[in-house]
Amino acid sequence: MLTWTCIGSEKSGLYTHYYRHRDTCNYCTPELEEERQQKMEEKQVVIQQHFQALDDTQRPWSEWKRSDESCIQHTGHDVEQVQQLYSMFTLWYSKHYHSERYIATELNLTQKTLDYFLSSVQDTLHTCVYPELISLPADMSNRTTTYGPEEHHKLIVDSTFIAIPQPGDSIQRKAYYHARSPTNYALKVEMACDFHHRIVYVSECYKGSVHDITMLGESELLEHVNDSVQIIADKGYIDEEYVVTPRKKPHERELAEKDKNFNRSINSARAAIENINQRLKTYAIFGSIYRGAIDDFYKITKIAQVVSALCNMNLNKHPIRK
Repeated sequence: MLTWTCIGSEKSGLYTHYYRHRDTCNYCTPELEEERQQKMEEKQVVIQQHFQALDDTQRPWSEWKRSDESCIQHTGHDVEQVQQLYSMFTLWYSKHYHSERYIATELNLTQKTLDYFLSSVQDTLHTCVYPELISLPADMSNRTTTYGPEEHHKLIVDSTFIAIPQPGDSIQRKAYYHARSPTNYALKVEMACDFHHRIVYVSECYKGSVHDITMLGESELLEHVNDSVQIIADKGYIDEEYVVTPRKKPHERELAEKDKNFNRSINSARAAIENINQRLKTYAIFGSIYRGAIDDFYKITKIAQVVSALCNMNLNKHPIRK
């Protein structure tokens, strides 16, 4: 069977596919490079104009349907194109965290256009998906706890981190230091799950050295706690009102048996949020070293919240405990 090899691009394939390659290869047909570049730029301008022409009155998110008509109405793109943009963000960027240069090359987009698409899809998911999938239950105090040592224990709280490269400035190194990060530097977010093992709250992003109890104190969670709505957490949250933590071992004495049983129950309940944190780490943008600007807390917060919403979708399909 006849094959071909392009020396310039080092690509090869069956001869029946050669003409398709030749029409898009700058090495095989350099005389058409300028024309191809012009067509690509014109196409990108048209796509951007479609997105920029849309405002909130044109896209009521609650009325979206999985049909060409609905997608074209709200975005100017059909179902297949919307799915491609969604996959680009959720799989290529969030799940596998490919470099933007790699994604741009694979999709034949300029860096500027790719940045625009990633930002647009992220904003869309943060606007319509995140509030739908992550929110504190309005009836927490009336809910029956399906698992846990006490009926008034309603939430489980913990922090997780996103590793970052070592900052160049000594002041920043101190501010972003996080001992559990593989690079020793990180960004932190705090999250809460309920006893159905779904994420219900994701905080803003903090520098790695900020203490967990400080993050909790600045969150909206404490506005919802009372005698009938209490939080389970680890020893980093000791002494916070309405936050239940494992009981400390007395000095030079053993814990009483009832305290040991209590701690086992607390630690068993806390395993849910730790498992959720591990699920989040399967998204490489969360589990690998973050490559973006470490001082853009607004962007990183949106990424963390969108990825948490995507993780909740996964938890619906593959629950931690049935």
